[in-house]
Amino acid sequence: MLPALLCLHVTTIGLEAAPRKRIGVSNAGRGELETPDGGRSTVETAAQTRFAKLITELRGQRAMSLAALGAATYVSRGWINNVEAGRRWPARSWAEQADVALNSDGVIICAWDAGQEEREHSEGTRSLLVASVKDSQKLIVSNVHERDLDSLQDVVEQLAVAYLASPARPMLTQGVELHQELMSRAKIGAIRPRELADLYLALGRVSGIMAYAALDLGRPDIARQHIDAAWHMAEMAEVDELKAWVRGTQSLVARFDQNWVDATFYIEDGLRHSGAGTSTLRLLSGAAQCAANLGDTERAIEYLDRAERERETAAQDSLEGLFGFSRAKQWYYGGSSLMWLPERHALERAEKNAELAIATWEHEPPAQRSLDDEALAHVYLATARIRLHDLDGAMEAVRPILQLPPERQISWISKRVANLADLLDSKTYSKSPQAAEAREELRAYGA
Repeated sequence: MLPALLCLHVTTIGLEAAPRKRIGVSNAGRGELETPDGGRSTVETAAQTRFAKLITELRGQRAMSLAALGAATYVSRGWINNVEAGRRWPARSWAEQADVALNSDGVIICAWDAGQEEREHSEGTRSLLVASVKDSQKLIVSNVHERDLDSLQDVVEQLAVAYLASPARPMLTQGVELHQELMSRAKIGAIRPRELADLYLALGRVSGIMAYAALDLGRPDIARQHIDAAWHMAEMAEVDELKAWVRGTQSLVARFDQNWVDATFYIEDGLRHSGAGTSTLRLLSGAAQCAANLGDTERAIEYLDRAERERETAAQDSLEGLFGFSRAKQWYYGGSSLMWLPERHALERAEKNAELAIATWEHEPPAQRSLDDEALAHVYLATARIRLHDLDGAMEAVRPILQLPPERQISWISKRVANLADLLDSKTYSKSPQAAEAREELRAYGA
C-alpha cells in the first residue's frame, strides 16, 4: 500500500488540471463526452488528463519511445499514443506494467487510482454501487415488519428474466429501486402475517440480482454483501430453493476470487437444501468448476456426469431467468470447468460443451437466454481450442466478443480474455507470428 502523501503528490506533480467538459448521456446509461467533431469518447476527467500527461512526461524523462513502452506493456504504439492523448483510459493492470517499465515507484499507479475514482464518480457507478449495498447491510442485522407486497411480486420476476439480456448497470439501478420499495413497505409495516415469508423471499431475490450485477461490474466485495443479505432473507423465508440458489451464488463469488476452499464449502452446504427445480444441477456444475480448478479431472467429470443424470428428472424452477439453470447453461458450465484441464479428452469435451451452449442459446426464449453467458461461452470455446492447438478456430470463436459494446463487456469477459492472451505465451506458440499477433489483439482488448 503506497503512503497517502505519495498519492497526493501524484495529483500535484506539476501537471495543471484540465477544465471539465460537458457530459452527455449515451443509450447505455453511461456518461460520455461530446467531442468537437460530433463523435463521442469515454468519460474524461481532470485526473485522467493529468494521468495522460504524466505518462508522456515520464516516458520523455526515461528516453523511452512509444514503441518501446508498448512492447514492455504488451500493447501497440498507437494504443500508447491514445493514452497520452487522453483518448483512451487503460486498465489498472496496464498502469502497473507501465509503473515497472518507467520505474516510477508507484507514481503511475497512484495517478491511475485518482483518475479512476473521478471517472467512477462522473459515471455514477461508484455512488450507485455504494448506495445499493446499504440496505443489504441492514438486512443482515435486522428483521422486517409486515406490509402488503402483492403488486411487487411480478416486478421481481420480470427483473430476474430481464437480467439475462440486459447490461449490468441498468439492472443494478432497477434492483436498487425495487429493493428500496420493498424495504419501504417493510418499514411501514401492515403486511398480513401470511405474506411475511413472501416479503423475505422477494427481498432475498432482489438482493441476489444486485449481487450478480455488482459481480458483473467487477466488485466482488459488494456482491458478497448483497448475497449475504440474500442468505439472511432465505433463512427467514425458510425457502430451500432460494437457500440452494444463494449458496451457489456465494460459491460463484468465491470462484471469481479463486477461493476454491470457500467455493467448495458453499456448494456442499447448498446441496443440503437443493432438490427443488434445477438447484442440484447448478450446484453440481459449480462443484465441477471447483474440482477442475483444483486439478482433479476425475472428480470434475464425475460431477458433470451426475448433473447430466439429474437433468432427466429435474423439475421446473419456480422462477426462471437469473434464478433458473437451463440446458444451455449446464453445457456452459461443462465448458468452463474442463477447459483448464491437461487431458485431451477433457479439452475436447469442453470444446463440445461450449459449442452446444452457444448453439442452444441462439434458439432459447428470453427467460432462458443469457447474453453475457453466451458471450463467455465463446471465450471458453476459444480457450479450449487454444489448448488443443487450434489457434485459427480460437480466434474465430472469440473475435465477435472483442467487438461487443462497452456496456456488454462484463468483468468475467475481461478476465477470461486476459487468460487467453496468457495462454499464447506458452512454448507451443513462442515462435508463431500468428500467435504474437493474436496475443497483441487480445491484450489490447483487455487494456
